[in-house]
Amino acid sequence: MGHGDTHTDISRFDTEVYADRLRRAAALTAAAGLDAIVVGTGPDLQYLTGAVADTFERLTALVVPATGTPAVVTARLELASLRASAIGDLGLTVRDWVDGDDPYALALQGLPDDPALGVSDALPALHVIPLAQRTAQPVTLATPVLRELRMLKDPAELDALRTAGAAIDRVHARMGEWLRPGRTEAQVAADITAAIVAEGHHRAEFVIVGSGPNGADPHHEQSDRVIQRDDIVVIDIGGPVGAGYNSDCTRTYCFTAPPADIAEAYAVLERAQAAAVAAVRPGATAQSIDAAARNVLAEAGLGEYFIHRTGHGIGLSVHEEPYIVAGNAVPLRPGMAFSIEPGVYLPGRWGARIEDIVVVTEDGAEPLNNQPHGLTVLPG
Repeated sequence: MGHGDTHTDISRFDTEVYADRLRRAAALTAAAGLDAIVVGTGPDLQYLTGAVADTFERLTALVVPATGTPAVVTARLELASLRASAIGDLGLTVRDWVDGDDPYALALQGLPDDPALGVSDALPALHVIPLAQRTAQPVTLATPVLRELRMLKDPAELDALRTAGAAIDRVHARMGEWLRPGRTEAQVAADITAAIVAEGHHRAEFVIVGSGPNGADPHHEQSDRVIQRDDIVVIDIGGPVGAGYNSDCTRTYCFTAPPADIAEAYAVLERAQAAAVAAVRPGATAQSIDAAARNVLAEAGLGEYFIHRTGHGIGLSVHEEPYIVAGNAVPLRPGMAFSIEPGVYLPGRWGARIEDIVVVTEDGAEPLNNQPHGLTVLPG
């Protein structure tokens, strides 16, 4: 599940990886009937160039035309840090500017008059509106281009996600070192945060420690609640590794054999998660994976206690396309990577979730997390 921010000293892929992505972005821009896309800072820019940068009131953006050379527009005072964070020589045109210049005119330089523009969804309105004022055509979202690129992971990305999955598995394997009755959720979370970094992540992007009734809140993070011996505890953790690709894995723990009703509900949850993983194959729709998990829970009378989608795509962002949710008819294709994380949440009592990241292969799914799925009993 998870959420957070990005900014760290990351490694990067070979220049050719980014050059190929820029070529494909240009082709998709043309296919979308656009003259160019304007990509703001954040994961989209990082995906296309390897550059990690911020933009505030001064425009920093990548312009990818349907034909011609991509250009980076940035304030001169940001140029050194942008160059330092970007890989190699991608042959990009650099148009730097100083206060008083018109960066939006620079962004549109070399494009047709009144160009058809797509903008990345993270580009602030502060910059979208001045761009829109310089063309008679409606400015649209570049989502069809960027979503298509980022949904299908290339081999370098898949290797990065495998590394991330193995790293977070190592943290879950150590959970008995920190998670025990008498400690607060916050104390456990602090130790997990340090372990996430120790096991190879740049940082902990999110650490959810939901004990007892707090486990019934899927986005509970941590509190000063003291963990009790009869608690069920949900641990959902992840963060970026390597070139910024994220892990995200949830397991559920306890300290003594649970009551029969909890054990039975958890067994159903295990079946639901396994059914969803088994349903993954090229051509299946995203919503059919959601239905595979949801139907198992509904048949056991637990459907009302599963209160979120079954999963989300993952990569440079913890949450990205494709979303594994009812109503999403996107067909799965090899190279897509996403979470499968059904849960059951009984308000005021307890909750549980099982989450793996999986990659769509030519004939099924490759799980990237391999820790046991059962309700793990730790020393208490």
